[in-house]
Amino acid sequence: MRNVKLLRQIKMLILLFIILLVLSGITAFPIKWQLDLVRDYIFSFAEENSIRQWFMKIYDGITNTYEKYPFIAYGTDWLAFAHIVIAIAFIGPYRDPVKNIWVIQFGMIASVMVFPLAFIAGNIRSIPFFWQLIDCSFGVFGFLLLYIIYRKIKKLEE
Repeated sequence: MRNVKLLRQIKMLILLFIILLVLSGITAFPIKWQLDLVRDYIFSFAEENSIRQWFMKIYDGITNTYEKYPFIAYGTDWLAFAHIVIAIAFIGPYRDPVKNIWVIQFGMIASVMVFPLAFIAGNIRSIPFFWQLIDCSFGVFGFLLLYIIYRKIKKLEE
């Protein structure tokens, strides 16, 4: 009975991780539309600050790039696709957590790898430090959720 409850918890957490990974991926498809929404409905009321300035720089960059070179958006389409494909890999641990614990470990490693990417590429691409920290938060939350799942799978394995 205890194992049934533990297995149910593991499956719910894996399902949550899958849903969050898919959602974070599909948000890469409508980037220009999302930026229009933020500009029109949020930043139209915001006072001038560094976050607003950074947002307007992103907005101008995306708008100008999409007008002149719309094929560049194809890169973010592939980013979204990759999130969805990676999420599919977590169906294995959903079906059999003990047998497929390696997928959870893979996810934990990928979550840790967010940090060097954010800080190295972020500096090279002139991304503000506060935004690099926001990017790192995906690694933190992903790792924490997967670590909880990992510990529960180890407990189930016993």
